[in-house]
Amino acid sequence: MYAGKPIIGIVGGIGSGKSFVADLFGEAGCLVIKSDQQVYEAYRMDRVRRVVREWWGDAVFAADGEVDRGAIAARVFEDPEQRKRLEMLVHPVVGELRDELMRRHADDAAVVAYVWDTPLLFEVGLDKQCDGVVFVDCPVESRLERVGKHRGWAAEEFIRREKSQLALDKKRKMAHYIVQNTADAAYARRQVLNVLSRILHDKLNADLV
Repeated sequence: MYAGKPIIGIVGGIGSGKSFVADLFGEAGCLVIKSDQQVYEAYRMDRVRRVVREWWGDAVFAADGEVDRGAIAARVFEDPEQRKRLEMLVHPVVGELRDELMRRHADDAAVVAYVWDTPLLFEVGLDKQCDGVVFVDCPVESRLERVGKHRGWAAEEFIRREKSQLALDKKRKMAHYIVQNTADAAYARRQVLNVLSRILHDKLNADLV
């Protein structure tokens, strides 16, 4: 289905720079698949919009007719049942979009691997499909600064959101590789190239067995 290309999962704490590290893999010839973008695409599909409107009505739609993801998040974040049924609606669609994108690039020689930038990779079990999982490590002070600057979150919101995910120490232990994301982009790039080389080498050897 995917022409033997390895799948690399990216995990880490909120604000750790997962998308930045994923993009470095992209620069090295990987096809980067970002779940957040695919969720956006899912919310633009009639079959998803119809169900969302049945559940919550016009209150979760913006003035331009697009789904208001912030309004949905406010409804499901602290309601496990609502969150679960939303995931059961959206996650399969995201999976279809991800698989279709990988199929389209299966014979593209310029694509050496697929990278899944999926915040809940472990939580939804997608790590089991990966040839390697990369944990993006970053000091909490830097992460707090980023979410405050780019998302407008106070420290309390950051903590509340992070507690809803798998603990960072568990993610770190479950990952196969660690990339330190500091202010030195060149250092991060060198780590990414090293990790990619190792994953490609291991995948080649596994396919030859």
